[in-house]
Amino acid sequence: MNLTDFLEQKRAAILDRWFDIILQTYPEDTRRFLKRQKNRFANPVAHEIITGMEGLLDQLASGSEAEEFSPFLDKVIRIRAVQEFSPSEALGFIFALKDVVRAELSKEGQEERYGTDLSDFDRSIDEVGLLSLDLYTKCREKVYELRIKEVKNQVGRLLEKADLICKNPEISDDLRDINLDLVT
Repeated sequence: MNLTDFLEQKRAAILDRWFDIILQTYPEDTRRFLKRQKNRFANPVAHEIITGMEGLLDQLASGSEAEEFSPFLDKVIRIRAVQEFSPSEALGFIFALKDVVRAELSKEGQEERYGTDLSDFDRSIDEVGLLSLDLYTKCREKVYELRIKEVKNQVGRLLEKADLICKNPEISDDLRDINLDLVT
């Protein structure tokens, strides 16, 4: 039996333990809700996280190339990027998978048996971690862009109410944005 077979055999236990690690980053009430509510419509956050985790584990077990991880990472990273986590808190779950797999191997007393496969697995997790940092950064940039746009819109509405800028509908949005850029 190789590491891929072991990961498939212990898939449920690995995913449960890994999900528990992710839950530890949330407040107690949120943690209980995410763990208890299984309905994908009542709890879309947990559903997306679990779906992403399952895909990541499957891709890691099959030795897929780093690019193939993006759709699964994206499910989890988008959620974590909009929440108030530091980058290490948001992405730490990826590296925690190393410990989860090792713990399962230790329970079976087989950690030494998979030395080379385990090194390759660790290297793959590191690559996924780097890829997740890129995805996280892009998501956070988008969040900041949206926040800036919202602030500009709020300032524009306030200036219009105070009659400090023209409400002329003939003025294009581009000119309006230039006016707001000058103000902000």
